[in-house]
Amino acid sequence: MLNDPAAAVSKARMTFLHRSRPISRRTLLRGAGASLSLPLLEAMRPRASASAADLAPVCLGFVYLPNGVVMDQWRPGGEGSSFDLRETLEPLRPFRSSLQVLSGLDHRKADPNGDGGGDHARANATFLTGCQAKKTAGNDIEVGVSVDQLAAARIKGSTKLDSLELGCDLSRKAGRCDSGYSCAYQFNFAWRTPSLPLPPEVDPRVVFEKLFSGGVLGENREARQQRMLYHKSILDFVSEDAKKLHDRLGAEDRGKIDEYLTGVRELERKIENAERFSQNLPEAEAPTGIPDSYQAHIRMMYDLMVLAFQTGSTRIATFLVAHDGSNRSFAEAGVADGHHYLSHHGNDLAKIEKLLKIDRFYAEQFAYFLTRLQGVKEGSGSLMDRVMIVFGGGHSDGNSHSHTDLPVILAGRGGGLTAGRHVHHRGKPMTNLYVSLLERFGASVERVGDSTGSLADV
Repeated sequence: MLNDPAAAVSKARMTFLHRSRPISRRTLLRGAGASLSLPLLEAMRPRASASAADLAPVCLGFVYLPNGVVMDQWRPGGEGSSFDLRETLEPLRPFRSSLQVLSGLDHRKADPNGDGGGDHARANATFLTGCQAKKTAGNDIEVGVSVDQLAAARIKGSTKLDSLELGCDLSRKAGRCDSGYSCAYQFNFAWRTPSLPLPPEVDPRVVFEKLFSGGVLGENREARQQRMLYHKSILDFVSEDAKKLHDRLGAEDRGKIDEYLTGVRELERKIENAERFSQNLPEAEAPTGIPDSYQAHIRMMYDLMVLAFQTGSTRIATFLVAHDGSNRSFAEAGVADGHHYLSHHGNDLAKIEKLLKIDRFYAEQFAYFLTRLQGVKEGSGSLMDRVMIVFGGGHSDGNSHSHTDLPVILAGRGGGLTAGRHVHHRGKPMTNLYVSLLERFGASVERVGDSTGSLADV
């Protein structure tokens, strides 16, 4: 019968049960060799009392700041919760309650310790390892395992990517660089083993494909070629799965999915535009997907890191914004001189003024990243509530090549961090911070590099 009340009730009941059944946190939208992870949804909660942390555990990120900073404009006035951000960190003021400025942390293994020159190579190599880099320009490189890889080893296989390595400078695995140190030390950030660096990926298109490939050998390349040929979005390939999922979701989740997919498409368009314009450059071998604008490049990589954390594609990411010793200029900040050249300012006020512009430029890009994290809503909070992000560098004063009292910010509220303050740790190893973060991440270790314990006050 067309109007059978019993049949209608049965159908409604089945629809209710279908919609009320929790969706797995690992659900993917699939199609034609492409796959799209999903953000945290209410429909993924197994019970009403489940928190976001039950479904989306803490994420850990590290962002490198090269060549030191002008410390008297970096370091806040006051300590504790009454601190005041000065000129350089002014762009971070909207996130004051979600960050800690950490002073007094040292990387003594970046000092010469009998090895002579090479502070830029050591600053990079030591920052995540806390180990003294072996001075060699040959193949016998050795430093230590980086903190991100210590974390990745503990959760191996639990996410699509064990870790994600990003950068804006092309990696170099060999050759002679700073004062007889291998270029591998200076142009890489993460180290899987003491002798095996993980090169950062600089092409946003490649990172995008890593995050959203179908994971079937041969299919992803074919799907990508088809998409590029017909100018299709990855969303076109997963649209059927998306429609099916849409029918299972409540109004709030449908809105969240629509917002997420819109964000994915916007990032795709940015990458496509960068690729389109890069094809007109004189050098045909220029990597596709890398924009001319340094600011645009940095922000694309931050967008990808947010997507990776939001979708649970990985819980660990590193971003080498620029290698230490980088001499890039900053058109967006109105600075034509090279950064490394300016960092040896010799107390020249004109050079210091230009350095302040560069320092603020990097702070503005980090503020963009925090804006994106804060904008991803999860339950009653945001993605900011479950991240721990270290933003800092291996030099304090670039003019003197000092590796003590480093510029360090710890952003996010993940792992129970006590945010919203300036804390001076007065000469403790930077690696003590890493021991504490690994514990909060769920990957406790006895030691990282030259650590002497953990920081109780984070």
